[in-house]
Amino acid sequence: MTASMKIMKYIMPLLLIACMFASCDTDVENATVVAPTTYGPQYYKNLRDYKKSDHSIAWGWFADYTQSTSLATRFLGLPDSLDICSLWGGIPSDDSTHVDTHYLPEVYREMKYVQEVKGTRLVVPTIIRIRTRPEFYDSIWVKQNDPQAAMRAYAQDLLRPIFENGLDGIDMDYEPEGDPLSGGNLDYFVEYVGQFVGPMASPDSTFTYPDGFTIKGNPNMLLCIDYYGSAPSGNTNKFTNWYVNQTYGGSPGRVPFSGCPTEKVVYTENVGDNWKAAECGQLLNYARYQPSTGRKGGFGAFFMHRDYINTGYGCSNYANMRHGIQIQNPAIH
Repeated sequence: MTASMKIMKYIMPLLLIACMFASCDTDVENATVVAPTTYGPQYYKNLRDYKKSDHSIAWGWFADYTQSTSLATRFLGLPDSLDICSLWGGIPSDDSTHVDTHYLPEVYREMKYVQEVKGTRLVVPTIIRIRTRPEFYDSIWVKQNDPQAAMRAYAQDLLRPIFENGLDGIDMDYEPEGDPLSGGNLDYFVEYVGQFVGPMASPDSTFTYPDGFTIKGNPNMLLCIDYYGSAPSGNTNKFTNWYVNQTYGGSPGRVPFSGCPTEKVVYTENVGDNWKAAECGQLLNYARYQPSTGRKGGFGAFFMHRDYINTGYGCSNYANMRHGIQIQNPAIH
């Protein structure tokens, strides 16, 4: 029995109970006022230990979070066993001076509780297209004829709010569609970002912004690349924690490049479009899938919060996500 299986033996029965007693809302926008379920310190310690263990992860892009009374649009409503939450709705902050954030102090406090108590990792997604940022592309790449300086400046801009708000890493959404930040340029960009987050990050890597704010490399932070169509190359492998495939109804099993470790690849469904379909489309098939050798990186959902109103499998919300987690990492009794 692996360490993660041993931990699951103790936390999964409680997670199943949580499924049965969670709120049963029927509309994501107009949901019932329900207090979140809480447990004792040992439960949360076991939960954090499980998430630190070597296992196939559960990933979700989450948006529409608000300060409403409904758990359908709150961090506290997310499944406890969700490993990584990509903040598709932007970065909530409790500091109105922070740039590139939304001043939502109540949301921020809930988000930090989920991060610190439940051990859910929080990553910041961004569609990495440098042409959309004229201050880097036009002013540096083109006018100064210095693509690498432009990419470094772009990376520094993306990294700051992650460090400033105590988040866990970056989710690079790689869909170039003709953008020059692709191919070898993507390799360079990932290598530079990888000095600060991801498995190759080093505390010796530092950068100080004009106002004196300094970031320092941290290998415990995450560098994830999600992709659809075009895929990153093998040159990004040593800098990357997970490759998140926007499988979206397709067959699981493909990897972004030849020789990619299967345990780094996460297969995801578009629940935003398929939340009314049985099993949210292919979501549970991605949870069931296992490669012929080794294991997969995990499964996940885009707009996972649309699954909140779905019931079944003994769960009164997030039924498909919760059941998928059970399928992928079954409790040991």
